[in-house]
Amino acid sequence: MDLPFNGAISRYFRETAPKAVRKAIEKGGKDDILTASYPYDEEMKRKDYDAAMEALQVELVKMQSDIKSTGKRLVVIFEGRDAAGKGGTIRRVTRYMNEKHYRVVALGKPTEEQRSQWYFQRYVAQFPTGGEMVLFDRSWYNRAMVEPVFGFCTDEEYRNFLKGVVGFEKDLVRQGTILVKLYFSVTKDEQARRFERRRDDPLRQWKLSEIDVQAQEHWDDFTDAKYQMLRRTSTNDAPWTIIRSENKHDARLNAIRVILNAVHYPGRSEDVDFVPDPAIVVPAAQELALMEADRIRSGKFTG
Repeated sequence: MDLPFNGAISRYFRETAPKAVRKAIEKGGKDDILTASYPYDEEMKRKDYDAAMEALQVELVKMQSDIKSTGKRLVVIFEGRDAAGKGGTIRRVTRYMNEKHYRVVALGKPTEEQRSQWYFQRYVAQFPTGGEMVLFDRSWYNRAMVEPVFGFCTDEEYRNFLKGVVGFEKDLVRQGTILVKLYFSVTKDEQARRFERRRDDPLRQWKLSEIDVQAQEHWDDFTDAKYQMLRRTSTNDAPWTIIRSENKHDARLNAIRVILNAVHYPGRSEDVDFVPDPAIVVPAAQELALMEADRIRSGKFTG
């Protein structure tokens, strides 16, 4: 019996994927970093990663306690390409938190009724009350990325979204909600390798979707959508933060640091490293400059 999407994923890998992508994946070991431009040659030692993660998770518990006691509202959105590591990071963020005071929201396809409503309405319905944090595993930015690439919205709907989202977020922040926007950036080689792993691992096959199968074929389309999204929607009120996620351990630790730095809470440990690694955490303006340079140089995108 053929595994879910096994044929399509395998066919893409054998027949369509660029030779360089196939070569990099076939040569690379499970823990090797495929991207030549990645700032580190080796992964962090497991014991060092576990110690750093545990210390940061203690801080997340402190942060949640402060949010609850002060009535703060925190929204964190996790965006990025498929297999970029969003879900794994969310699980590490929430692992020791009190389930009564946080929610993870991953909305599916809108119903016909929802399609007739104001676009932001079904997301606003999920926003936190005082003392709560909400983590969006994909968000209203579906309309800036997946929907236009696959034709799930009209050109007019896409343009209206880009015009309206800045004011929407400015008002959200003005009224006291803390908004953190994280974009997980993964390379084409690494995405292909993670898709291959999903295909072969019975514990990961459920993650595969028809969209995943087409993700590499639409790589440049997604890159263009990412460029437009960052250019149009990263503002002083609601900036984007890019997390380089070729290595999941680095990505998780640094994403958590960004979240912790967004909330002022008492009792922060002086022994914990709260400073995001600038080689992993990139402001949107820097990412845009790199994309512009790459666009001019080769006509192709990365990221």
